[in-house]
Amino acid sequence: MDLKGSKIILTGGSSGLGKQTAKDLILKGAELIITGRDKDKLTKVALELGCVAFHADVSIEEEAKATVDFARERWGRLDVLINNAGYAEWGLIAELDINKMKEVYNTNVFGATAMAKYAAKLFKSQKSGNIINIASTAASKGFPQGSIYASSKFALTGLTQCWQAELRPFNVRVIQINPSEVPTAFGQTNREERTLESNKLSPKEISDTIVSTLEMDNRGMITEVTVIATNPF
Repeated sequence: MDLKGSKIILTGGSSGLGKQTAKDLILKGAELIITGRDKDKLTKVALELGCVAFHADVSIEEEAKATVDFARERWGRLDVLINNAGYAEWGLIAELDINKMKEVYNTNVFGATAMAKYAAKLFKSQKSGNIINIASTAASKGFPQGSIYASSKFALTGLTQCWQAELRPFNVRVIQINPSEVPTAFGQTNREERTLESNKLSPKEISDTIVSTLEMDNRGMITEVTVIATNPF
């Protein structure tokens, strides 16, 4: 697709992967709505990047719907949904906090689903569209203390595959991107950005992947791509 003039919703767009992706898409000529839960931070980033801020918590279905409704009213169409909002909690199974697990699922699984639900209605009527789900290398391999986070990303993989099967007849591409560790504010209780490390991924590599998968001609679709650091050891 040609990103120039395209209309894109990007959730979790005020920091890290989301902010870098928004920046790069805007440089390609796309128009963006970014969402986030921290209204002040979201507004500041939107002004900095030159896009539109829509304050929303995607884990609340009514706010997910309102986000898509806002895009439709503003633009009359939608070309891309990027499900980037997410966070993590960790814990050993014998000590697991089920309430924390529910909170993670509310964003990583149910929030992504709610956004896709309302975007898919619009995409089907248009007979075109793109959904990008930002998952993780944890979406295919469990690890100690990963019960909450890894299982939420395993669920996102299953959802991605279901949406691919349902939406391909409507010319809708559904793409999953699995980053390995990227030092960002993700997972930080204080939401402060971590210092980038020269041997680990940066948000730029993930943004480049998102851009390149979208720029493929619409006749083709990359179903899933994993991005890892060459030598993080």
